[in-house]
Amino acid sequence: MSTTPIQRSPGRAFWLKQLHQWHWISSALCLIGMLLFAITGFTLNHAGQIEAKPSTQHRQAELPAPLLSTLAGDDERKGTAVPPAVADWVRGALGVDLAGRRGDLSEDDFYISMPRPGGDAWLSIDRQTGKIEYERTDRGWISYLNDLHKGRNAGPAWGWFIDVFALACMIFSVTGLLLLKMHAAQRGATWPLVAFGLLLPLLLALIFIH
Repeated sequence: MSTTPIQRSPGRAFWLKQLHQWHWISSALCLIGMLLFAITGFTLNHAGQIEAKPSTQHRQAELPAPLLSTLAGDDERKGTAVPPAVADWVRGALGVDLAGRRGDLSEDDFYISMPRPGGDAWLSIDRQTGKIEYERTDRGWISYLNDLHKGRNAGPAWGWFIDVFALACMIFSVTGLLLLKMHAAQRGATWPLVAFGLLLPLLLALIFIH
């Protein structure tokens, strides 16, 4: 007795091919990013149990009088650009790059904040004496990756990466859902599992989160 193979309609075959292609391309783009965000999601969730050992560096110097005069004036201004000559001198004396940075001028000092993923830094120039104080704090690699997860102080390039990564994840998820729909007739557990994946976080949020 011969059996006739099930014939797939041309339309179904076309969409299956398209969905599979978009699904594997988006999964390839998302793979490393999803691993990173999954790992840092765990470390963020257990931040209290993961001990961080921050290290702090202090450096001091004194700005020459001719350069200090570029910061003269009685006005107080926020978002003031660091004069290029001052930035060049600080780079040579302290190894700190201030090029393109801005700071806050007050009556007493010129304060430049330099936050970054996994740490913080600041530099202060006394407007009367020229004394420079620099402090840099490093909280380690776990803190660095956690801050990348949150996009904290990571700059516009990383912000664009997160946007593109989020779009790729959406394509990966939507194409996966459509593939589930197209194969659901042969896989009876498909929709119960999808429903469970929806209801579990919803119930946890409603019952345990107040």
